[in-house]
Amino acid sequence: MEGVPGMNTVPNPNHYDKSIVLDIKPLRSLRPVFPNGSEGPPFVGCPPFGPSSSTTGYSHFFPFGAQQPTQDTPDLNQTQDTPPPSFVPPLRSYRTPTPVSNGPSSSTGAKRGRPKGSVNAKKKDKTVPKEPTLDVQVVKRFSGVFDCGISAAEREDGTGDLVSSVLMRFDAVRRRLSQVEYAKAATAKAAGSLMSNGVRTNMKKRVGTVPGIEVGDIFFSRIEMCLVGLHMQTMAGIDYITSKAGSDEEPLATSIVSAGRYDGEAQDPESLIYSGQGGNADKNKQASDQKLERGNLALERSLRKGNGVRVIRGEEDPASKTGKIYIYDGLYSISESWVEKGKSGCNTFKYKLVRVPGQPPAFGYWKAVHKWKEGLTPRTGLILQDITSGVESKPVSLVNDVDNEKGPSYFTYISTLKYSETFRIIQNTAGCSCRGSCAPGDLNCYCIRKNGGDLPYLYGVFLVSRRPMIYECGPTCPCHASCKNKVIQTGLKFRMEVFKTANRGWGLRSWDPIRAGSFICEYAGEVKDKGELRMDQEEDEYVFDTSRVYSSFKWNYEPALVDEDPADEIPEEFNLPSPLLISAKNFGNVARFMNHSCSPNVLWQPVICEGNGESVVHIAFFAIRHIPPMTELTYDYGVALTSEARDGSVLHGKRHCNCGSVKCRGSFG
Repeated sequence: MEGVPGMNTVPNPNHYDKSIVLDIKPLRSLRPVFPNGSEGPPFVGCPPFGPSSSTTGYSHFFPFGAQQPTQDTPDLNQTQDTPPPSFVPPLRSYRTPTPVSNGPSSSTGAKRGRPKGSVNAKKKDKTVPKEPTLDVQVVKRFSGVFDCGISAAEREDGTGDLVSSVLMRFDAVRRRLSQVEYAKAATAKAAGSLMSNGVRTNMKKRVGTVPGIEVGDIFFSRIEMCLVGLHMQTMAGIDYITSKAGSDEEPLATSIVSAGRYDGEAQDPESLIYSGQGGNADKNKQASDQKLERGNLALERSLRKGNGVRVIRGEEDPASKTGKIYIYDGLYSISESWVEKGKSGCNTFKYKLVRVPGQPPAFGYWKAVHKWKEGLTPRTGLILQDITSGVESKPVSLVNDVDNEKGPSYFTYISTLKYSETFRIIQNTAGCSCRGSCAPGDLNCYCIRKNGGDLPYLYGVFLVSRRPMIYECGPTCPCHASCKNKVIQTGLKFRMEVFKTANRGWGLRSWDPIRAGSFICEYAGEVKDKGELRMDQEEDEYVFDTSRVYSSFKWNYEPALVDEDPADEIPEEFNLPSPLLISAKNFGNVARFMNHSCSPNVLWQPVICEGNGESVVHIAFFAIRHIPPMTELTYDYGVALTSEARDGSVLHGKRHCNCGSVKCRGSFG
């Protein structure tokens, strides 16, 4: 372990000044001491001998078998707002104390301060609003001037790439702040950090569509919508602009958020009855008549002008008991307005909005999926209710509403990897010895130690950052089955369907919304030795090959935005002990149906499961960004190293690409 530098001055041993803060390095910069070979053997990346069919849970997919009963997995998000009872801060979470000089050489005199990131107990909030505002102390930058990489013009008007980048950067910071501090206000802190550093776009208010935002996009907080200019109000449901026409100021409504709190709001996906703002009763005053001012006046002016208003629908998050999801449902026109008596007996403004025709379905998909889940309406084109025959905890439907094909080719459904005799473990490895749940910062836990002192997942659900390798507790580790370091072993979290695409064969999508960082599935199949592949196997369309060349991209949080030293940035390049080749042609799971895209919404991450004397490398898939329901799940297949480079590009593959992305490179594989 590296030595700790001394103080600026040596204090008098007979006098102790409590105001002095030692100038030391933060603990997060110290390297933990790992055991030597005799204390804990290093992992070996060779896969073990394959599990027996009794532990794998194989199910023959074709011919189609009878549907088996399924059971839902527990709500893993229900503890999001409640920190673990026995939280031990990871090493990287400790804040640097403010340096204090007490010697004559100091030109500025002594300064006092508490460590960065600490909370004054007297000022600590006891309640947290459901929708945090931005008037909170933002996270201070680590040092110097932060370069956000966004020009002044781009902050005014965005693009699709810029909107996606801002949202990914925000969520990466939010996940890190939640991981380090378990802070309920992580959303507001993350937004404050990004805004103070200029990481935002579409700041210019406008009527109509917003550059880079598509109908159907989803958001998990109003602050996200504010960062990309869809709806600038973090609390108010009506947003508007004021334009000067002659000597009068004409307010025009730009967007509304229908959060479902007002009676009379319709659930029709093509129209909406919206209640005006104001007049509500609170603890300090009684309810009163609403006034034709501010947002109400803006809606009235927009009715007369006929301009389109952006409508965002708020719905309950199915993965959280308290959270909300906001769906951008496109442009609506205001067809009429009136005044009626509300439940309080006071006058309330009402506005009827009608969806502009020709827009893709957004909220309509949510209502349709809800009816499918409840069995109220049949799923059009449904072939099979569950292709897993009960192997997965959630059913996976098979749907074709494109042509008459009845299903993909024969394969046996398995939920994890299948190994051959070639991949027996030679050297033993160790798992953890925790009897409860593994806790961040507990270096007595072998698995936490391998992860650098942190839990790699947030709430046991979301991947915080990509890493060279993630180490999960294995099935034989004595920690609880609900341990937050056992994520990829808990099966599917979302209701999926395999569907027939128009031009890419069979694809995969989710009935549920997927939040950025969420675990989706692992790539199940047979682990193959590339040197022993036959010619026909080399042309296997269902092969995942870690040795391929993949387009690089940045997904992790930026240390400067969370008050960390940039030198501590986590590398995103994977560190596999040896190339891994998995074929899902004969044995596989839902991952075999994920198609390639040059602009994917899913990433892969190598994960080692420790325990039982084995280190098993798995390939796990996580959401790059928020994914709306019924959106196809895709990842980058990469390009084989043997592919011939063309036009100076090494990313030219053997197969023609039909992903349709604006960034399509034309080929893959």
